[in-house]
Amino acid sequence: MDELLTMSKREITRLEVMQRLKEKRLTQKEAARLLGLSTRQIKRLWRAYRQQGAKGLVSGRRGKVSNNRLDAGIVQQALDLIDEKYRDFGPTLAHEKLTEVHQLSISRESVRRIMIEAGIWKPKRAKQPGAHQMRERRACFGELVQIDGSDHAWFEGRGPKCTL
Repeated sequence: MDELLTMSKREITRLEVMQRLKEKRLTQKEAARLLGLSTRQIKRLWRAYRQQGAKGLVSGRRGKVSNNRLDAGIVQQALDLIDEKYRDFGPTLAHEKLTEVHQLSISRESVRRIMIEAGIWKPKRAKQPGAHQMRERRACFGELVQIDGSDHAWFEGRGPKCTL
C-alpha cells in the first residue's frame, strides 16, 4: 500500500530530477548542475532513489530533535538559579554568574533565550535614529558662505592680522 510522504520543495525538485535520470533524459553531470550538487552527491541520491524510491530522498533528520539541544535538566537548573538569585540581571551578567559561581556551562545566547521564554527579560529594540530636518535650498549659487575664524595676515604685513 502507498504511504503518504511529506517532502520539502527541494526534495520534490530532487525527485523530479531523479525521475528524469531514470528515464535517461538527463545525465548525472547535468543533474548535478541543475541541483547545484557534485556528481558524487548525485550518485548517492540516485542509489537511495533506486533502493527506496521517493522515500530515499526525504531527509532522515525530519522529526528528530537537534543534536545541539540543551539537556532539559540544565535548562531547568539555569532557570531556577536565574529566577532565585539573578532575576534583575541581564542575560550577559546572568551568564557570567552562572559560569563563575555555579560552574554551569551554558552559552550566553542560551541564557538570553531561556530568560526571554520565561518572561524574566524582554529584549529592547534598537532606537531608530532621529530624522534630521532638511534645510531649504538657497535661492542663489554661493549664498551659503563659510567663514574662516582664524587670524591671518590678509594685508601681507601692511596692516594687522585680521579675522575674515
